[in-house]
Amino acid sequence: MMLSKLKLWLVLTTCFLFVGGAIFGQRQISGTVTDAENSEALIGATISVAGAAAGTVTDYDGNFKINLPPNATQLTISYTGFETQTIDLTASNVLKVALKNSALIKEVVVIGYGTVKREDATGLVQSVSSNKFNRGAITGPQELMAGKIAGVAITSNNGAPGGAVKIRIRGESSLGASNDPLIVVDGIPLDNPTRDGNGISGGRNQLNFLNPNDIETFTVLKDASAAAIYGNRASGGVILITTKKGKLGKKIQVGLNTSASFSYVAKKMDVLTGDEFRATVKNFYANPDPTGVEHPAIGLLGTANTDWQDEIFQEAPGNDHNLNISGGIGVVPYRVSIGYTEKEGILRTDNFNRYSSAVNLSPGFFNNTLQFNVNFKGMLSKNHFADNGAIGNALGFDPTRPVRDTSAKFGGFTTWTIANGNPNNLGTRNPVAALELRDDNSTVKQYISSASVDYRFKFLPALRANVNVGYSYTKGEGTIVVPNFAAFEFDAINGGGVNNYYEQTKKNSLLESYLNYKKEFGDHIVDVMAGYGWQHFDIDNYFKNSDTKGTPSEITTGSDPKELFMISLFGRLNYTFKDRYLLTGSLRRDATSRFGPDFRWGYFPAAAFAVKILDNDKRLFNNLKLRLSWGRTGQQDLGEDYYPYLAQYQYGNTSAQYQFGDSTVTTIRPNGYVGNLKWEETDSYNAGLDFSIIKNRLSGSFDLYKKQSIDLLSYVPFSALSNLTNYLTTNIGKLEGEGVELTLNLTPVLTKKVQWDLAFNVARNTSKITKLNVKYDPNDPGQFVGGISGGVGSNIQVHSVGYTPFSFYVFEQKYDATGRFLEGEYVDRNGDGLVNEADKYRFKSPAPLYVLGMSSSLNIKSFTLSFAGRAHLGNYVYNNTQTDMGYLNRIFGTTKVLWNVNQSAVDLQAKDQAKLTFSDHFVTDASFFRLDHITASYNFQHLVGRYFNVYTTVQNPFVITNYGGIDPEIGSGIDNSFYPRSRTFVIGLNVNF
Repeated sequence: MMLSKLKLWLVLTTCFLFVGGAIFGQRQISGTVTDAENSEALIGATISVAGAAAGTVTDYDGNFKINLPPNATQLTISYTGFETQTIDLTASNVLKVALKNSALIKEVVVIGYGTVKREDATGLVQSVSSNKFNRGAITGPQELMAGKIAGVAITSNNGAPGGAVKIRIRGESSLGASNDPLIVVDGIPLDNPTRDGNGISGGRNQLNFLNPNDIETFTVLKDASAAAIYGNRASGGVILITTKKGKLGKKIQVGLNTSASFSYVAKKMDVLTGDEFRATVKNFYANPDPTGVEHPAIGLLGTANTDWQDEIFQEAPGNDHNLNISGGIGVVPYRVSIGYTEKEGILRTDNFNRYSSAVNLSPGFFNNTLQFNVNFKGMLSKNHFADNGAIGNALGFDPTRPVRDTSAKFGGFTTWTIANGNPNNLGTRNPVAALELRDDNSTVKQYISSASVDYRFKFLPALRANVNVGYSYTKGEGTIVVPNFAAFEFDAINGGGVNNYYEQTKKNSLLESYLNYKKEFGDHIVDVMAGYGWQHFDIDNYFKNSDTKGTPSEITTGSDPKELFMISLFGRLNYTFKDRYLLTGSLRRDATSRFGPDFRWGYFPAAAFAVKILDNDKRLFNNLKLRLSWGRTGQQDLGEDYYPYLAQYQYGNTSAQYQFGDSTVTTIRPNGYVGNLKWEETDSYNAGLDFSIIKNRLSGSFDLYKKQSIDLLSYVPFSALSNLTNYLTTNIGKLEGEGVELTLNLTPVLTKKVQWDLAFNVARNTSKITKLNVKYDPNDPGQFVGGISGGVGSNIQVHSVGYTPFSFYVFEQKYDATGRFLEGEYVDRNGDGLVNEADKYRFKSPAPLYVLGMSSSLNIKSFTLSFAGRAHLGNYVYNNTQTDMGYLNRIFGTTKVLWNVNQSAVDLQAKDQAKLTFSDHFVTDASFFRLDHITASYNFQHLVGRYFNVYTTVQNPFVITNYGGIDPEIGSGIDNSFYPRSRTFVIGLNVNF
């Protein structure tokens, strides 16, 4: 009925305009509306008569005609995203109007549930646009912004293609819950149920469904006043990702981005070569036993010189292609893209394939009072995973043995055996066999779709309503197959081998709606927003593990479905006085099904004030704005633990069965739980200064902040309070952090032919635990974390009151007068005459004290040279490779096989592992500067189409560090058989038609 009335109204209005013009002989104006930036026609631009109801829109070529009513003196031309222009009518009846892109006049940044001019932002909101992204063979979107924003540390977990990334904004805010930021893609908050960031079984990176070529901007909400509008999961900060859209008025644009790359290992671990190993073994075991018999280790030496790292690593090719089409049809701007990525890993057999697609439609109706945004992104990825354990085996396998032994029955690979010819399970695995005989494949299908409607009410133009719905679906499934002749899965009784299957599905449903009222009253501007949100996460999984033959006793299956509901009420008030004084207040009320009914609601308020001290276009001092803010954010993300407040039960193992007649019954035992679990909360205070001088040639910001987290969700010892378990997740603890950040953007050279842009940022962050247990005990070392190789259950890190989280807990090493390492000798720090656990101390942590980022872009006519780099200063790494593989007694033990050792074993003449594990000698300063990329490009203007750009990039060209391990950039701070990052060379082509 409503649509019929609308059609009738349009017909009658059109007839009236034509008839009225014929009867009264009205004056007719015609003209063309174009984009001032590139002179292209704007389709659907609105032309209206000032002070009258008459109006029209431009056609496909940007042309329009309009009949003027009597006494008309002005025309108003408007178009979404462009500056509205008012034209005084003259004697001419033909007009040519060029509209300026409003984004070129006032930069608009995305905030939670809306946008704001950057100059009017009261919170700390920083963004990186596509023209500033890092370059190279990048598959994970997070890498695009590494080093670009002060206080945002981005570290890839390893060198695997498409691998997961760790992101920290202003350091850690939690001990047991997630410290990851909330990521919102085109208005859809993503789930983050895993700690390694891969998001789905068989996946590599939660954001791999996003092709980097489709991303327009990253916006980081850093301080709590900006992030609190997303209160429920915002303690780790918020990252808003906006994808590219089409534009009306543009002719059809076709873009092609294609590149080819190859990667290789930048650095290998320092282990003994075959000749060095033979010499070391003969020297270390030179003395025969009392009977004069040569030590058996010497008899096991072979004649080969095998570099096992060379055998497992490779030069890895890659290619990436993206085709996009954008423009506008009628009133519908569109952008469609498809992409394909294939990358080999530098670890042999590691392979990542991705097919991606994206569709974005953003039409506007009724003079853009009704706007739609429809987004779809899909991905199909196929993976072959290499066995990362091959890295550790390559470091330890005897280098005097060949890769293959044609006489061996285990696939022809050299294998340590026992007397009966079966594999020696206590020896090292052949790393090449581990790669070639393990077939680990997965397929991940993922799509995310969203639709938003924004309507500005005709009877009250200052009021608009927004409804946003979204749905994402991800399914990962895979198989792991190992033949029964593989030595590392040998089973003489049942037949051995592996034939495993797994699958997991995740669904994310979202409904959000809000009303926004913005009105100017003289010197006052009031902007009010209030809304409601509902989100549901549904997870299901299944696995079946079996040997090759499917032996019934070897088959295990399982399934663990779970779901999470979140409900939110939120509101925000922005008030501006005389375009100088800015005030923001917000409140969010969230509920999560992770907590019990009496504890599931949390309140997250925020307030901010800003004053524009300077705001002008003068030659020297342009802008100066002071910001003050406070906000509270929350955290409830406990990873895969979706029901921590409920009593849960689990089946016992085969040793916990009762005999009933001829059958056995598996017992069920209760797990411990805390019924009054509640929200973790973080209060954040921020004082900042934004500035720009010399016609904006130098701009930046300076910020001081302090964070206080209370009711920390921590996994703590509970043996004294519960007879069900030794550890429970509960709200115990407080954590404080503070820091300072500086961002500078500089254009030192700006002429018609040359432009040089520089960017630099630095952040200093410290954190300290102020409470950890119900009752403080100065003799309690704290919670041990940071598991390491070298002793069952060994931990090298600790959470302690008064110290940085994840501090290393070690002995102070002794050295002789010449600085020589004294194995097993430590300082008696408490002076009691004994060296024992009481003498351990907290020494440094993996968290960097300073994080720096820098980038440069020099453009000379059609040539551009750019680079970007990062530095971490004051971060320490525990070299577990040296403590686990760096002692001479490792060479030959009760296992009757030979093990290679790290070069440090020879350098230190260390013999026993137990005397190395907890020495602070192996906690090393891992400060570094890494150049992420150097890119040179040349634009052959108008050679083909409108844009033809050829570029070459060297990714990770060098790292400057004193750290002796394979890589200083290790998020956990524990270096053990790390999958190394590669050095990559890329050549690419960008063409726009």
